[in-house]
Amino acid sequence: MKIATAQFTCVPADISANVRQMASLTDEARVQGAELVVFPELALTGYELEAVLARRDLWVQADDPRLDAVRASGVASVVNCVAPADGAPTGGERPAIETLVFGADGELVTTYRKRHLFEHEQDVFQAGRRDGRFELGGLRFALATCFDNHFSELVSRGAADGCQVHLASSLYGTGGGVEELATVYPGIAKNFNLYVVMANHVGPAGQWTGCGRSALWAPGGALLTQADAETPMVVTAEVG
Repeated sequence: MKIATAQFTCVPADISANVRQMASLTDEARVQGAELVVFPELALTGYELEAVLARRDLWVQADDPRLDAVRASGVASVVNCVAPADGAPTGGERPAIETLVFGADGELVTTYRKRHLFEHEQDVFQAGRRDGRFELGGLRFALATCFDNHFSELVSRGAADGCQVHLASSLYGTGGGVEELATVYPGIAKNFNLYVVMANHVGPAGQWTGCGRSALWAPGGALLTQADAETPMVVTAEVG
């Protein structure tokens, strides 16, 4: 299976504008022969924590018609977004950082909510309580979101459950984030013998500046392909 990772600069708190960008990138992925495309963390809104906490119109569910252009692309997709969370904890309901996986037919395959929230995210979101898995094209996939990938026990459970490919929707910024990105993901590929697909932001992303470099690694840690540090783009590689 050929898999694509897509990076772009989100329009802050504008789901429709970001879906248009994602649909265009999905078209590029399809032209390159990809059967699955992975997008960055909070791709629908950008990393705009104040906005997503204040505006419930930025919280989406899988059947949201604003996602139609991505669902109808003919390519399976991994879309990270803000979604309503279950329950209403003290202080009012908080949303979750959720991954929606759509098949090539546009049907929802599975969902996953980020389990490990990074610092200030804990004041905005509810953490997920279960791991994310799905099967597609004869391969078994594990899902993780950015800071999740720093917890080896989460990755280990996926590998133990027969996953062959680890998918990571992420946000790493310029500066220290470049070194983290270059260490964490090839480390997962090497230590757990998994293909790893990481999608990152490029350009302004809330308080950060995404450092791009979205990439795919082979089991053992060898780099298969990588995007540059500045350009919205899609890169693809054969997996499995």
